[in-house]
Amino acid sequence: MSKKTNNETVSIIPLGGVGEIGKNMMVVEVGDELLVIDAGIMFPEDELLGIDYVIPDISYLIENKDRIQGIALTHGHEDHIGALPYVLREINVPIYGTRLTLGLVEGKLREHNLLSDVKLRVVNPGTSVCIGSIKVDFVRVNHSIADACALAIHTPIGAMVYASDFKFDYTPVDGHVADLHKLADLGSKGVLALFSDSTNVERAGVTLSERVVGETIEESVRLAKGRIIVATFASNIHRIQQVVDAAFKFNRKIAITGRSMVNYVNIARDLGYLHIPEGMMVDLKDTNRYRGHQICFLTTGSQGEPMAALTRMARGDHRQISIQPGDTVIVSASAIPGNEKFVAQTINQLFKRGAHVVYDAVSGVHVSGHASQEELKLMISLVKPRFFIPVHGEYRHLFHHAELAKEVGIPEENVFITEPGSVLQFTNENGKIAGSVEAGQVLVDGLGVGDVGNIVLRDRRLLSQDGILIVVLTIDKESGRIVSGPDIITRGFVYIRESEEIILAATGRVEAALERCEEQGVTDWGVLKSTIRDALSTFIYQQIKRKPMILPIIMEV
Repeated sequence: MSKKTNNETVSIIPLGGVGEIGKNMMVVEVGDELLVIDAGIMFPEDELLGIDYVIPDISYLIENKDRIQGIALTHGHEDHIGALPYVLREINVPIYGTRLTLGLVEGKLREHNLLSDVKLRVVNPGTSVCIGSIKVDFVRVNHSIADACALAIHTPIGAMVYASDFKFDYTPVDGHVADLHKLADLGSKGVLALFSDSTNVERAGVTLSERVVGETIEESVRLAKGRIIVATFASNIHRIQQVVDAAFKFNRKIAITGRSMVNYVNIARDLGYLHIPEGMMVDLKDTNRYRGHQICFLTTGSQGEPMAALTRMARGDHRQISIQPGDTVIVSASAIPGNEKFVAQTINQLFKRGAHVVYDAVSGVHVSGHASQEELKLMISLVKPRFFIPVHGEYRHLFHHAELAKEVGIPEENVFITEPGSVLQFTNENGKIAGSVEAGQVLVDGLGVGDVGNIVLRDRRLLSQDGILIVVLTIDKESGRIVSGPDIITRGFVYIRESEEIILAATGRVEAALERCEEQGVTDWGVLKSTIRDALSTFIYQQIKRKPMILPIIMEV
């Protein structure tokens, strides 16, 4: 990169991933060039009724798409790559990432019929690439997915290290330890800013090695007398490898169920990240040929997702696997915040069906992929940044991480807590938050992207809480007189047979209001609909203290 000068300015704009868990996306602005880091989704909160997932608002990128040099990916989790199909419809730029990461991206783009138009550039951990004129180092770190990297972005005023998801595992399953030497080397040369993972900042100590889980899984497999069903994140290839190793050791075949599990296993095997001995895998439909002690199932559903394979087994409606007394079910994951209720429900149902369930609360079948406090301190100590910005966490996580950085020696004035859209501006002299750009969330519902807004969500919330009351009437086109109705239909409000008196009284209210309109010569549909709503809303609330959505439907003959 060019020599440091006093008039250089570098801007960093998070479009997601700060103040929230998910939809990670960061924009680095160096001169006339933009570099985008990650493009992830976020799974919806409970109040986003019917929404499949949330993606970042990329208005700023669309406005500046001619300046974007490429998108660099840290790893292959959905909260870092899931929004790519939607971003690439608007911005066609090269994508840079490690081999597994791009293998997962390739599968995702194929599903969206975008693969032929996109340039994928493989970068090996430990190497560098120029994206435009911006040099980016891919620095190996450990995480709950293989091939995860921190990024060092070299700018005219210094390097910036972006470490959104990491931990330091000294005994990783694949033998690839984090590149501490590279991080220390960057620190010795001078790092302008560190953006660091805040997910586990509330946890003291260090995060346990993934190998600890392997020992627990092996012991559970050894003790199991019947079938074994293991549910974990499909992306955790190292966890899957340890399940395979344990099953192989005790002469069990492996069968896979769950769409994402099948996809991830196939991609990881093809790319050489997952090793399953020849003849060990069997098709799901052939598992009934084996006795219980000869088979191990790998499945999705560790988060209690309603349509996932394990959840369907727990409910008893999986087409090929029925839970039987004597089955051992290992839920090798911890509940993502917000999913605790669904996970607990699934575990309860499994117990009711006679399974022996091994889960995180009662055994060590899961460790996090995120750094705890001591590792976060180590990252700061290695990198020695001038400025510190916590990322990848809700506000409380960012706050605690900022306090941790101050304890390690970062001056308070050099620590920034940002929010989506904040423009963080650095010069040789200082760093500051210099305004904001348009940012936020775009809701994806089925094939609709951004077409569900506050009004639709309000209506869905109202429907879920108090139901709907539909008033149907027919009027004569020429005279404007009512020739049929009003008829009242309800859904999610009251059951008509049991509340016939209320419905009859409500119908009478509507008839009286419409008669007044007829006497006054009112034929405008808008006025008629408003009159019906006014006549019913107060009456219904007085009767049963509910406020259903009232939907008048007028037909003309």
